[in-house]
Amino acid sequence: MQATHANWNFKSVPQKRACFGMYNNECSQPRGRILGGSSSINFMIYNRGNRRDFDSWSKLGNYGWSYKEVLPYFLKSESANLNGLEYSSYHNRSGPLSVAHIQMRSIIADAFVEGSKQFGLTETDYNGESQLGVSYVQANTLYGRRHSAYRAFIEPIMFKRNNLKIFTFSRVTKVLLDANSKTAYGIEFLYRRQRYIFKARKEVVLSAGAFNSPQILMLSGIGPADNLGNLGIKIIQQLPVGLRMYEHVSHFGPTFIVNTTKQTLFSTSATPKDILGFLAGRPDTRLSMLPGVEALAFLKVPCSKLPKDWPDVEIIFASASLASDDGTALKKGGNIKQEIYDRLYHPLQIAKQDHFTVLIMPFYPKSVGRVWLRNTNPLQWPMIDPNYFDNIEDIEYILEGIKAAIRISKTPAMQRIGTRLLDTPVPGCESYVFASDNYWRCSIRTLTYTLHHQVATCRMGLRSDPTAVVSPELRVHGISKLRVVDVGVIPLPPTAHTNAAAFMIAEKAADMIKAAWR
Repeated sequence: MQATHANWNFKSVPQKRACFGMYNNECSQPRGRILGGSSSINFMIYNRGNRRDFDSWSKLGNYGWSYKEVLPYFLKSESANLNGLEYSSYHNRSGPLSVAHIQMRSIIADAFVEGSKQFGLTETDYNGESQLGVSYVQANTLYGRRHSAYRAFIEPIMFKRNNLKIFTFSRVTKVLLDANSKTAYGIEFLYRRQRYIFKARKEVVLSAGAFNSPQILMLSGIGPADNLGNLGIKIIQQLPVGLRMYEHVSHFGPTFIVNTTKQTLFSTSATPKDILGFLAGRPDTRLSMLPGVEALAFLKVPCSKLPKDWPDVEIIFASASLASDDGTALKKGGNIKQEIYDRLYHPLQIAKQDHFTVLIMPFYPKSVGRVWLRNTNPLQWPMIDPNYFDNIEDIEYILEGIKAAIRISKTPAMQRIGTRLLDTPVPGCESYVFASDNYWRCSIRTLTYTLHHQVATCRMGLRSDPTAVVSPELRVHGISKLRVVDVGVIPLPPTAHTNAAAFMIAEKAADMIKAAWR
């Protein structure tokens, strides 16, 4: 999906300290250009976060956003089908959004989970009482198929609600604001190449995502004085829109070889039986796997400064790699150089050698990026600078995650399937001793990867907070009748993938809007 027109195909500005394995040092920044947004192109992982995340939001002055207060909104949307958790108070079984275990499991994933337990992790429900540990992935799938925001919330009522009208092939170009009263009264948008205006009787709700919500605000005259002033945009409300962006920069690798047979996901290994079963709604075919992602491990690293129940790093286990689709969509979607693929992954593709990859994701990056306007053309991308590894501490956390993954690979459970590191050096890192710390630091800068978890571009906080764009009610500071409702309002990087939080924010915002106009 990330290599199709369903993706806006944003790219970062060239990075000075990262993305060395990508063309022009530009890391891809995927965003859904499709009904359901990024939930229609992502990896479908459902991960709410740590209770301390939301309590931290509350401590910043965001009343109503503590864990105790947001958990009901996570539960409200969820319809859980999770073996062994049928009676858990942390899961709901009657919401519109399906959350399920993946029914197709490889021998390699079973070995990884067992090896993680031998390493010292407990098997856990990472959406339950404690995140620390290892778990088979919980995913937004229904009968083995993607269950996106569109499938869960829109499709069932699409033709039943008189107050819903969807315009596809359209682009919002600005929010209409009365400069004197500082009130939003509608939007301007293009629909099939014609300009239209919609006026709002009550309020405008902007849910364009962590990149496009700040872009639309700035085009409308809400944003930082330097960017807007340089482009000649009349400033209606000066706010730090886009000045802060956190993202879970990750590392694609390392890759491990195993002695199993036909357990790794290769697109060419799908059989007619798999295809027919998938079309018939069976949830246990190869086509029902999350691009190979089968398990997650949450752990603390030796340099951790956080409380003992707050993980620092996630290991994402995938019985797959860039070789799984013969160097097509995954490589293209990541803007990864052909040289990288040819050297590391092409031999695995040719031999159909069973293997797996881990993605290492630190939860709390110290580096801060930014989103700003390139020009006043609303049809062009905003400028996106994640500023990866501006703080080198981010590299060290990933390095510790790599070391932990290697230690897991040496446990008895993983050695029973012959697990060993793929010892082909990453192109550009040959001058370092293979698997040394400096080698991995080079690999991290080369195989930099995004899991599209950008947050804080329209940061939530009190009016007195100089970094805040919206209030705890998600109203834009200084502007009446305008809210932002998407992951851009998240004030700090969460211990999570952000899709689950997006649903929670939307559920809570819906209640706040109804309460305001009741």
